Amino acid sequence: MARVTGIGGVFFKSTGDSTALANWYRDHLGLQLEDFGGAILKWPDDKADDQGLTVWSVAKRDSKWFSPSASSFMINYRVDDLGALLEQLRAAGVTVVQGPESHENGKFAWIMDPDGNKVELWEPMAWDEKNKGA
Repeated sequence: MARVTGIGGVFFKSTGDSTALANWYRDHLGLQLEDFGGAILKWPDDKADDQGLTVWSVAKRDSKWFSPSASSFMINYRVDDLGALLEQLRAAGVTVVQGPESHENGKFAWIMDPDGNKVELWEPMAWDEKNKGA
């Protein structure tokens, strides 16, 4: 049977100026924008312990997971140094909604982009009980 083998892209509509929103992601999350205005993320660039994976999940209709965003989606971005990135974001005036939190599969924090979308930041670690509280 043919099957999905990974996430090929993340696409969403801006509620305002799409170029300004793309530039915000460039300036604050380090996405390198290509000539077409988007970014290309390559797994070989990611040196995390988990050797690269993407989680896919559907939330229940009444889920508060994406709050305070009213969007019906949330994107999780893998990051190489969550602590340093959060320092950069705070220095630039970006509000950290929650976190950082440590879990058995890494560290997480959540911010809001200028369009009001909640963004999850994840510094992956190999899934391991010993990582809890790391």
